[in-house]
Amino acid sequence: MAALRHQQLSVLVAAAAALLMMSMTRLLLVVSAASDVPTITFDEGFAPLFGEANMERSPDGRTVSLTLNRYSGAGFISSHYYHHGFFSADVRLPKDHTAGVVVAFYLSNGDVFDKNHDELDFEFLGNRRRHEWRLQTNVYGNGSTERGREERYLMPFDPTLEAHRFSILWSSRVVIFYVDGVAVREVPRSGAMGGDYPSKPMALYATIWDGSTWATDNGRYKVNYKRGPFTADFSGLVLRGCPAAAVRRDDPAALQLQLQLLGSEKDDRCAGSEFELMTADYAIMTPRRRMEMRRWRQRQMLYTVCYDTNRYPAPFPECDVNMAERQNFWEWGESKVVRPRVRARSGSSRRRRTAGGAPATTHLVSLQQAD
Repeated sequence: MAALRHQQLSVLVAAAAALLMMSMTRLLLVVSAASDVPTITFDEGFAPLFGEANMERSPDGRTVSLTLNRYSGAGFISSHYYHHGFFSADVRLPKDHTAGVVVAFYLSNGDVFDKNHDELDFEFLGNRRRHEWRLQTNVYGNGSTERGREERYLMPFDPTLEAHRFSILWSSRVVIFYVDGVAVREVPRSGAMGGDYPSKPMALYATIWDGSTWATDNGRYKVNYKRGPFTADFSGLVLRGCPAAAVRRDDPAALQLQLQLLGSEKDDRCAGSEFELMTADYAIMTPRRRMEMRRWRQRQMLYTVCYDTNRYPAPFPECDVNMAERQNFWEWGESKVVRPRVRARSGSSRRRRTAGGAPATTHLVSLQQAD
């Protein structure tokens, strides 16, 4: 009998090990599928936009450095406009004092549609020395700039030490923003959004520029070019979508007409591309991924338009309003619990002592303690 029990136990252990191995294999496949998106070189998908003298490419064409100095910023643009797609880059930001500096990675057709453009933004807002960069996302459709849908976050890492991946998924049904593969914001399309949902073909941009009038504490701190130049690196470039028919950017009137036609008459050849996009692993928002997104937002979100009742007494239709969560935000949309941090001066952690005389171990001080 004992031998039989031992044999049964061995079978159960073996079965459990097999199930664990299968689970781990599935997990590895999911991680691989989420990260194994083909990247391209600059020449395969991009062209300079402005400030070419402040743009430097690596010998293999897979890294582009954009610099802001007192003479100019810099930027590049995708060679095509896209109906929808998945767009990604690994971004490393300038370090030290970067107040007033704006680095942007975004989709737009603003160069074509001056009054009714569409836009999906990642904007990185510089700060004073020892203060953290801010990350901002925004969504515009058909020139809905008077109905800004901003959200701002702290990042759970130092974006000046190494590159981190920022991605945008844009389909006819949903927009998702990702940071290092984690969804951080989801904007589902609804009929109530009307024309506020971006629907016309857009190009992908990367830029660095002087945002002194607004970027840091509403313009209180300007770009100090004595602390420059300021350089942002873009690598791991991904353009995965359905390009609009070939257009000429050197003829704005013809380009606008062609993009209008392409936006109003859905290109049948893109239907298969969007199906592939929405069935890709990274596009499927499982319950676990929604939980990860909510956790990330709880820890990192500084401001959301969804709880800014001063600006918008009624939330936007895409807002997932949680009444318990809402208590953690002021009526102007800023978080009561997520607070900016300031890095201590070099060596100050050695000078500070706890009440008992032991060395302090904290390398970050609160905003109220910072000068």
